[in-house]
Amino acid sequence: MEKLTQQEEETMLYVWKLGSCFVKDILEQYEDPKPPYTTLASIVKNLVHKHYLKARKLGNTYEYTPLIAQTDYKNYFINGVVQNYFENSYKEMVSFFADEQKISTDELKEIIALIEKQKKN
Repeated sequence: MEKLTQQEEETMLYVWKLGSCFVKDILEQYEDPKPPYTTLASIVKNLVHKHYLKARKLGNTYEYTPLIAQTDYKNYFINGVVQNYFENSYKEMVSFFADEQKISTDELKEIIALIEKQKKN
């Protein structure tokens, strides 16, 4: 899976939200100031080239559909962060957030409860 730029990732978030869509549909999702249509069309074309989107010609336009599920991208991205920045240890990652006070004790308890629930299933 090829890494996305910030603009590409933002565009993919809108595409995942919309499902099948056209460039004009994606453009409507942006807040003002919206990017120029041609800029967004170039980003979408890059996403097709990187195999994140499938393009289907309809008349004189294209309909775009995600080829990669958002959950698959999240897994890929998070696994890369853990591997590159936390010595491939999720424990190290959670410790980092706890040390930086980005995660509360209550949130950690919720995570533990979720893990324990998964073990039972």
